Amino acid sequence: MVNEKSLDKTVLKLLEERRYKELKDIFSSMNPVDIAALLQDFSEKNILLLFRILPKGLAAETFVEMDNDQQEVLIRSFSDAELYEVVNEIYIDDMVDIVEEMPANVVKRILQNSDSNTRQLINEILKYPPDSAGSIMTTEFITLYANMTIGEAIKRIREKGLDSETIETCYVTDSERHLIGFVTIRTIILSEENAKIEDVMNHNVISVGTMEDQETVANLFTKYDLTVLPVVDNEKRIVGIVTVDDAIDVLQRETTEDIEKMAAITPTDKPYLKKTTYEIWKSRIPWLLILMISATFTGMIISHFEDALKTYVILTAYIPMLMDTGGNSGSQTSVTVIRSLSLHELSFSDIFRVVWKEFRVAFLCSVTLALVYFLKLMLFDGAGISVSLAICITLILTVFVAKLVGCILPMAAKKVGFDPAVMASPFITTIVDAISLLIYFNIASLLLNI
Repeated sequence: MVNEKSLDKTVLKLLEERRYKELKDIFSSMNPVDIAALLQDFSEKNILLLFRILPKGLAAETFVEMDNDQQEVLIRSFSDAELYEVVNEIYIDDMVDIVEEMPANVVKRILQNSDSNTRQLINEILKYPPDSAGSIMTTEFITLYANMTIGEAIKRIREKGLDSETIETCYVTDSERHLIGFVTIRTIILSEENAKIEDVMNHNVISVGTMEDQETVANLFTKYDLTVLPVVDNEKRIVGIVTVDDAIDVLQRETTEDIEKMAAITPTDKPYLKKTTYEIWKSRIPWLLILMISATFTGMIISHFEDALKTYVILTAYIPMLMDTGGNSGSQTSVTVIRSLSLHELSFSDIFRVVWKEFRVAFLCSVTLALVYFLKLMLFDGAGISVSLAICITLILTVFVAKLVGCILPMAAKKVGFDPAVMASPFITTIVDAISLLIYFNIASLLLNI
């Protein structure tokens, strides 16, 4: 297998020597994803030259896989005829994705160089909310009728197949496009030509409405091992399909968004290297400010118990351990619960079961940690029995509180309509830090008479 650097040099050399036929042969043996990645390393001038070498179908597939900046460069460089050829080779759902990311003047040129049917379909999909099933569906699919024979169905697939995103699953409708079943291409091929579609089709069809949340749609692919999912309107008429590649894209975006929220970063759609320093600052600073302000409560608590710390200075040495252990315990629970909520393994109705489970986990974890740390305090630190008890009792209570906060807050957030990912590590750590200090100083005051 030729490595990427070697391939870059080969392509550049062939381009300089104008050996276009050899370049075309190389590209014809490559996947569109790999071609898009390869072109990313070339200058704008060379990208355009290399793109024009590609066969029409391969060029359209490669264009879809390019990043937005490359697509915009090509669109601005294309003649109207070139743009028309590319645009009308791309599936509608991919075309909508491109249109949504382009500046208004570029979008205007794209639509001007699309046929009337493509423009109409693009505008129809753009009407749906951005996170809905309607916004990620394609309208290029094959429908069959129940009274068709297998032979008639095969003829229809041959006629419509080239313009359809998939032919593996064909949906069966009545005369008014109401969805009544589906049939796979495997079933069609293995059936007798004079058999009726209604005799071989599957009536148990899973579908979603146009306004269904796209994350819910994507999760259905995982739940039912689907490769395609029909989208219906309010009257159960099929209006589009969502394919597994779009579902994977949704899951990837949603997972990235959750990770960013859990790290206290405002989510953005841009890849890291495409973001400016200002954009990164803007996505991070609001949460840092909020967390910094909320963290001042821990400072206020320490100031309030300043006299106790002066009496027992040794207490200060164990504050970081208690705060870190509490934060880590809460983070473990919150991440587990948030992930289970996103996978629909948990709902708010399970809150008491979750709290009871985490209560038992907290007992085991806290007692284990306290016993280990008590031995350390007595054998290595010489902290004394009273100080050691104060620290270890605080440790037990802190772990309990952290575990309970870590499971209750995300579930409560989900219940009231907030994204539970917001209630992750930074937020919970800040809350638990303050609570652990309050517990620590009150326990110490009680046991040490300060």
